[in-house]
Amino acid sequence: MSENLFFVDSAKLGQKALEKKHRLERDPSSRTNHMEYMEGMEQISSDIMQKVLGEMQSYDYNQYTDADVRRALMHDTCSVEDLKAFLSPAALPHLEEMAAKAKIETSRHFGNTVYLFTPLYIANYCQNYCVYCGFNCYNDIMRKKLTPAEIEKEMKIIADSGIEEILLLTGESRSMSDVEYIGEACKTARNYFRNVGLEIYPVNTDEYHYLHECGADYVTVFQETYDSDRYETLHLLGHKRVFPYRFDAQERAIRGGMRGVAFSSLLGLADFRKDALASALHVYYLQRKYPHVEYSLSCPRLRPIINNDKISPLDVHEKELCQVICAYRIFLPYVGITVSSREDKHFRDGIVKIAATKVSAGVSTGIGDHESKYKGEERTDAGDEQFEISDNRSFGQMYQDISAEGLQPVLNDYVYV
Repeated sequence: MSENLFFVDSAKLGQKALEKKHRLERDPSSRTNHMEYMEGMEQISSDIMQKVLGEMQSYDYNQYTDADVRRALMHDTCSVEDLKAFLSPAALPHLEEMAAKAKIETSRHFGNTVYLFTPLYIANYCQNYCVYCGFNCYNDIMRKKLTPAEIEKEMKIIADSGIEEILLLTGESRSMSDVEYIGEACKTARNYFRNVGLEIYPVNTDEYHYLHECGADYVTVFQETYDSDRYETLHLLGHKRVFPYRFDAQERAIRGGMRGVAFSSLLGLADFRKDALASALHVYYLQRKYPHVEYSLSCPRLRPIINNDKISPLDVHEKELCQVICAYRIFLPYVGITVSSREDKHFRDGIVKIAATKVSAGVSTGIGDHESKYKGEERTDAGDEQFEISDNRSFGQMYQDISAEGLQPVLNDYVYV
């Protein structure tokens, strides 16, 4: 795959910015060391990254055979070796058997429930140059940061629709969306929702503690890809460029008191089989170290972004995505699995009957446009979206569709006393 596939139109950039952008793209020596921490980044003592990357780097999925997959299917408990077999190409002919096994595990631990939530993007300013993301600092889009009043207005609209869990997202810019700004958004969200999640730039342990005190329940961090070499070519500028700081974000969040943490790689950025293995092992090793924490996995694929509609998943078709999700469920039976609106209606309706336990509804990845979206209007002053979604169903329609499949939609699974 050509690296140039990702690069966005820079016609409106200033000359100096354009020169810097091109230099970052073409000259690796102009970029900072992606394995070195920047000033202010907390370093924790943990061996999780070493364990995960060691397993991933030694994983040769082509060595697994049909017999290995059949043997793994016979086991009551899925080992790391079994997971590797389930993620291998040899497992694709056994996808129906994997799905049947995954469905048993899902029913055993989650019944027939499907949890619903919605994301709320409160700002799209970003100081990173991630070449596949619509928010990246060199992409010419409409930037917007919601005021506290606008945040509350959006939350009320969402809460009035019936949703009880919200995921707050920002672009990765401390200068435009500092921790205090995010904390105030959490305090407001606590007035409207039972569960409050965050998907923001990674922060230090004390900052996660502050955000938890403000009302945040869980933190989601996408590692994007666990291939550090590939990571270096995709994250050319900004704090997100620092691979190990991002990797340890969930562990810092746990130490900061967060009740739950969520993980994901963005399938299609690198070798998806290795990234899927690393994602699952990242959860597995942290789960063994911090057994009291709630863990979940997401399974997003690349989607087109503004100014570059050529982005598409690399070799990750629906069959392979189903394989990954079923492998996750068999290996991590207690862990929640989220399938986002990046995937279309038919895939999401099918996978919740097998292995997924959580879906988003009433989604907008733009900034400040929930009211206009719910009314079917177009708002010209909203901030541009991070990526195109595929499933546009409202919360009400999603609730009805899940119920029609004989499943039970769940809006909240946590009670404060």
